Amino acid sequence: MVTIIIPNYNGLSYLKNCLDALMPQVQAPDRHVLVVDNGSTDGSVEFLREYPGIETIFLEQNTGFCGAVNTGIRKSRTRYVILLNNDTKVCPGYVQALVDSMERDSRLFSVSARMLMMHDPTRMDNAGDIYTALGYARGRGIGKPASEYDRPAEVFSACGGAAIYRREIFGEIGLFDETHFAYLEDVDIGYRARIYGYRNAYCPEARVEHAGSGFSGSRYNAFKVSLASRNSVYLPWKNMPFFQLLLNLPLLLIGYAVKTVFFLRKGLGSQYGNGLWEGVKLCAKRENRCHKVPFRWSRLLNYVKIQLRLWINLFYLLRE
Repeated sequence: MVTIIIPNYNGLSYLKNCLDALMPQVQAPDRHVLVVDNGSTDGSVEFLREYPGIETIFLEQNTGFCGAVNTGIRKSRTRYVILLNNDTKVCPGYVQALVDSMERDSRLFSVSARMLMMHDPTRMDNAGDIYTALGYARGRGIGKPASEYDRPAEVFSACGGAAIYRREIFGEIGLFDETHFAYLEDVDIGYRARIYGYRNAYCPEARVEHAGSGFSGSRYNAFKVSLASRNSVYLPWKNMPFFQLLLNLPLLLIGYAVKTVFFLRKGLGSQYGNGLWEGVKLCAKRENRCHKVPFRWSRLLNYVKIQLRLWINLFYLLRE
């Protein structure tokens, strides 16, 4: 029925809490846990070899979030896969709530969990992701009272830190784009699913506490800012057909300009600017053209729905 895939890179300090909370929910024979270690050097490998009841794949080098979860998805044979960050602690009923959500609607590609801040579980960490015409991606509800996000909702994309996916749809739309390495890869694949006519949702009953920034170490750092800005250029280029790119270009340029000023004030302006330039070069590379989603007139209505959602999400973001 479901395989829970946990990518790990030097996450030894989180792994025990993550697995100890999860294991009581995977005792049924149709539930499996698969940890994909990305070449850890902090003792994670030794810990995982001794932890009972899980399957582990040990990669020789760090392939990023995308490479690790793709390895797990290819290995899985279940109807659904759950992607779970190693710096999380699932609450009782988490797995069943996500499975139940998928079972109720066959057009769902993914369902995002109710991610709570581990240091303050009364506050939201993420209730699914939004993506706007400015090129901004953001988690819904960050820092807000968790009580305000107690209803199911449709979201632009699921947060890959604690979400369930219908495995067979990967065969139609493709796996996570490993060019991303990390950051915005979950928005990208949710966007791609919408182009193909599928939906993404949020399930408040599936609760999980999230430490946050377990991979990169902080909310803003040179690695994250550079990679995320690069991917913020690559994402619209690969998912938008030419006419939609032209339509959104003015707002995208405004978005990049505002972010440049923001990161200049934080002392990370050069990292952000270099990331944007790397994104432009990424789009210009001939070998990356195969990643661009081909336009089909049969999907025109889906593109229209996506564009309306990009504008609606922009107003949602400005209101916050």
